[in-house]
Amino acid sequence: MDASGSMGGGTAAGVMVGGAMMTPDKDIVTNAVGSSEHTTLVAAVKAAGLASTLQGAGPFTVFAPTNAAFDKLPAGTVNTLVQPANKAKLTTILTYHVVPGRLRAADLTNGQVLTTVEGEQLTVMKSTGGSVMLKDAKGGMANVTTADVISSNGVTHVVDTVLMPTK
Repeated sequence: MDASGSMGGGTAAGVMVGGAMMTPDKDIVTNAVGSSEHTTLVAAVKAAGLASTLQGAGPFTVFAPTNAAFDKLPAGTVNTLVQPANKAKLTTILTYHVVPGRLRAADLTNGQVLTTVEGEQLTVMKSTGGSVMLKDAKGGMANVTTADVISSNGVTHVVDTVLMPTK
C-alpha cells in the first residue's frame, strides 16, 4: 500500500454516492458519512451505538437505506426510533440491514437466503438483467439502486426501502 492507503501507485477506484466519492481505503461508516443521501442512516447508526461496530474489522455487507427510503416510513417513525428509549428497536432494524461477510452483487443469486446480524433472514431476488431486490421478513421489497460500494471492511449496497424484521 502506498501512503494514501490504496494498492499500487494510482488512486483507489471509488463509487459516487450522495455527491461523495466512496473509496475502498475508508471503512463503511466513514464512507457513509460523506453521502448526502444517507444522513438519516448515519444519525440512526450513531443513535444506536453501532458506529464503532461498523468501523470494526468485519467484513460486513450493508444494505444502506437512503434518506428517501426512511421518508417512506410512517410520519414520525424515525424521530421515535432515534429516542434513547427505543434504542433496542432501532438496533434491531439497523442490524437487519447487515450481513456478515463481503458479498458483492455478483456473489448474490436469485432465491439466496441471507441471515442478517439481527438473526432473521433476507431473500435475494435477482433478475436475469442483474438487478437485485431484497425481500424482508414481512414481505417488503427493496431495490438495490447502487451496488458494490467497496469499503476497507466490507461492501455497501444502497437500497430504496427500509427492510423490516418481524421482531
